[in-house]
Amino acid sequence: MIYDDLIIGAGHNGLICACYLAKAGRKVLVLERRGVVGGAVCTEEIVTGFKFDVGSSAHIMFPGTPIMGELGLAEFGLEYIEMDPWAFFPVPGAAMGISFYRSVERTCESIAQVSPADAEAYKLFCERWGELNEGIWEAFLKPPTPGGMFATILKRNLFNSRSRKLWSSMDTSRLLMSSYGRVIEETFENQHVRAALAWLAAQSGPGPDEIATGDLVGWHPMIHKTGAWRARGGSGMLTQALARCLESLGGKVQLNAPVTSIRKGGGKARFAVESHAGTFEAKNVIGACHVQETILDLLDPALCPPDLRKRVSDLRVGNGFGMIVRHAVHELPHYLGQPRNEQGISPCHSALQLLCPSMQHLRDNYIEYLAGQTPAVPSVLAMTFSALDPSLAPEGQHVLFGWAQYHPYELRTGEDWDAIAEREADKIWQVICHYAPNMKGKLIDRYIQTPLEIERKLALRRANVMHIEMSLDQMFFFRPLPELSAYKTPVPGLFLTGASTHPGGGVFGASGRNAAQVILKSK
Repeated sequence: MIYDDLIIGAGHNGLICACYLAKAGRKVLVLERRGVVGGAVCTEEIVTGFKFDVGSSAHIMFPGTPIMGELGLAEFGLEYIEMDPWAFFPVPGAAMGISFYRSVERTCESIAQVSPADAEAYKLFCERWGELNEGIWEAFLKPPTPGGMFATILKRNLFNSRSRKLWSSMDTSRLLMSSYGRVIEETFENQHVRAALAWLAAQSGPGPDEIATGDLVGWHPMIHKTGAWRARGGSGMLTQALARCLESLGGKVQLNAPVTSIRKGGGKARFAVESHAGTFEAKNVIGACHVQETILDLLDPALCPPDLRKRVSDLRVGNGFGMIVRHAVHELPHYLGQPRNEQGISPCHSALQLLCPSMQHLRDNYIEYLAGQTPAVPSVLAMTFSALDPSLAPEGQHVLFGWAQYHPYELRTGEDWDAIAEREADKIWQVICHYAPNMKGKLIDRYIQTPLEIERKLALRRANVMHIEMSLDQMFFFRPLPELSAYKTPVPGLFLTGASTHPGGGVFGASGRNAAQVILKSK
């Protein structure tokens, strides 16, 4: 059989792309190296009775796209639970915290407890940056060309006098080109408000002082519009639903089928794709894995322009930036001053819990990272989704995920990640216990995902969960390279999707949807 489209990688973007292609009546095959679909959107029972996400956890962008409705994913078992509040910052040493709710007004009321001035500043911040980013959001849902992106943004704002004024403001342009640390320090005065927003903005990877990252914090007002969500049953329920959708459309997923090469095909087949499950012929191939894997490792060099191979090899993958420990625990963390019900559940347990005491602490972590060292005291993002979804753990017990930054994949200390995994996991646990002393002695078991383990399990090179750095020179119509930015390649019939492409990492799905549109229009 000759497939119309063969997708390499069953991550969420690969599966979304496959579903749209199959929906258009094409013969579609997805080859997946692991024995389960999902890539970095996958949930597994690693500790008996506990469902651990092994990649992403919070779905902030995907539910705001039209994908779920267009593909009818609710019919295939996908259900979302809203996280509200979606972020929580426990003020160190005080019986209070800052909660970020879907409602801007409720968020401002929470901020006002620590800084009335910053509550007012946050309201204006959301108005200003929210309007700007609505145009960017719309542009994310289209293939990225310079003209197309600017046209979308201008169209969005042209007839809105306030937006037009904001876009024409030189000060707005200056802030966009500034660092998110600078934007935060110019906009807010309270150290706790600053720390909360900086740690949220840092989740894309760049440090607080990297230029042209201002919108990493400016993007957060969009969460007030779209919300933050959890897939019931675990993050992987999204990709499970996509796989069922694809099957219903006549498409196929072949598991345990790592691809070894993409070479020239014969007759009507442009390509012959070799894998551990056999050789498959296809008219089009879509690399839904890392761009360097597609171009450098799999594609026959005879099919690829030499200068393209050089340019792809020079992409900035970076040196990783985090690690995560998945904990099975006896109870939830008790943050000072937060109310709890009889089950020990607090409203803050639905949120991303921001355990980073100050912007300077975050900067210190980044300096350690640049020096090739592990953080002495990491900044931690704690997640307790069993409070929202009891199906994740046995009755009366919970899951607690601790994502921490910054952790370099390549250490300059001469140490080996496998040798220091327990030590570094203990540091993350100590931070959690510092903020919530009740957690001491409450650990049942854990799964440690060091940068090396992230690379091994999820094929994320150098543990960069965004594939390549999310810096301005590798974003929008520069991502991953100008000649590859619209999901096409110079090789006829070879396309790209996934975190390596526009709009980047995170559980969004826009790349998969956009790529399918491009493929369907191609000859």
